[in-house]
Amino acid sequence: MSALISLENITKTYVTGESEFHALKGVDFQLQSGEMVAIMGSSGSGKSTLMNIMGFLDHCTTGRYCFSGRDVSRLKDDELAAIRNQKVGFVFQSFFLLPRLNALQNVMLPLFYRGEEESSAKLKALNILEKVGVRDFITHKPNQLSGGQQQRVAIARALVGNPEVIFADEPTGSLDSKTSHDVMQLLIDLNQQEQRTIVIITHDKEISFMCPRVVTMKDGCVA
Repeated sequence: MSALISLENITKTYVTGESEFHALKGVDFQLQSGEMVAIMGSSGSGKSTLMNIMGFLDHCTTGRYCFSGRDVSRLKDDELAAIRNQKVGFVFQSFFLLPRLNALQNVMLPLFYRGEEESSAKLKALNILEKVGVRDFITHKPNQLSGGQQQRVAIARALVGNPEVIFADEPTGSLDSKTSHDVMQLLIDLNQQEQRTIVIITHDKEISFMCPRVVTMKDGCVA
């Protein structure tokens, strides 16, 4: 069975004036559908750059990236955006919930971008918010929610479009230790009970130890 994500000799070079920075240096990586993996490393190791490429937020400089058996290495920005909208969900350290919208509206938003009708989007959002444990806070705006509640809403937003893979970039970085554990347990449950494919980007060894598979990045390479 082919991998959901397959990276072959991926490089990423940033050019500023006459200077070059090699963020990724020939990375090979495979992710099977249903896996939960932590990609860890210190700041500047290349882990976030790797996530940006796998999540269709950026292009690789050289190498081959196949997603669901399709070579996506040289797609144009609008083509990447279309795949990103349909196939990928993101969870970030800073939540990135829109402050003027309540929890329900924030979760419905990705479905509106797909052109889904309001009634259908609302039903899907309510079901997901209940699943992640914040159904009672649907009318609350982000500033009325705790950090853990905001992250649960952000996870619901990532899930609502039924993506093939979820990328969580330092998802517990803004949370206390107990709330961090609760959020990680939610992600683990989603992986184990629903076979959700989840990639967690982290520098925290305790977080990585909770994942079945750990990939370590160092100086732009898989260590």
